[in-house]
Amino acid sequence: MNSDNKIICNLCPRECNAERTEYSGKGFCKNGINPVVARIAPHYWEEPCISGENGSGAIFFSGCSLGCVFCQNSKISKENFGKVLSPYQLSEKYRYLESLGVNNINLVTPTHFVTSIIKSLDIYKPNIPVIYNSGGYEKLSTIKILDGYIDVYLPDFKYYNNNVALKYSGVNNYFECASSAISEMIRQTGNPIFNDYNIIQKGTIIRHLILPFNTKNSIDVLTYISENFGSKVLVSLMAQYIPLGNADKFPEINRTITKREYEKVLNYLENLGLDGYVQDRASASETYVPNFNLEGI
Repeated sequence: MNSDNKIICNLCPRECNAERTEYSGKGFCKNGINPVVARIAPHYWEEPCISGENGSGAIFFSGCSLGCVFCQNSKISKENFGKVLSPYQLSEKYRYLESLGVNNINLVTPTHFVTSIIKSLDIYKPNIPVIYNSGGYEKLSTIKILDGYIDVYLPDFKYYNNNVALKYSGVNNYFECASSAISEMIRQTGNPIFNDYNIIQKGTIIRHLILPFNTKNSIDVLTYISENFGSKVLVSLMAQYIPLGNADKFPEINRTITKREYEKVLNYLENLGLDGYVQDRASASETYVPNFNLEGI
């Protein structure tokens, strides 16, 4: 059942089949149809080809379809801090960010608001690339309806092992969902394309965060990417893990990654010859956690 102000939602792989109205929802994300937004501002801590010198026009949406115990943005992902915007108001924020000279419009954790995002992009399609920045836990049919709206996909590929995904993110089908969704993202965008300033215009960048005590998971993810996607994507290997959220309840991940863990995964990535970006271990700092204070809203 769908109408302008009510849907029965199955946008994400959880398939809640829950009723969502404009301002309230009974699904896992507990959000209504209209986006809840916590921050709209230039963001300078993404990959170099995204942030550049002018920054990425980041729009941080509240709520999430995952339940990561170590989430660094739990204020918005779990507490749903933010302000509700209509699709028209969201489209005006694209114009606002463009006026600041940012490189792109960066939709951060957008999955559960896809229907309103599509409406906003029908109202106004920015003249700069639109980035879909997600945790990778995506439903293939939802990614398909975004074809033509998104220029750059920036998914996480967190887990190869579903047992690890269940333990730390509360889902038992992460690998199947992420792998099929990323394949569709690549089909839509093709190989990465850059402008004269080395800012990405089209393409897919796969992020992978190294978790403590889980180097095998990282190696398996990188192997899968190499064997299935190869030069069609860029890989962003992330070392920024810090034990936030409820990570203290899991002793094995209640720390940053060690130098040995970092170098083991990094060396494997280099041996595979995958192109992309690598974070330094110094990035594991709360300094890089955004301040969610309704800036730009």
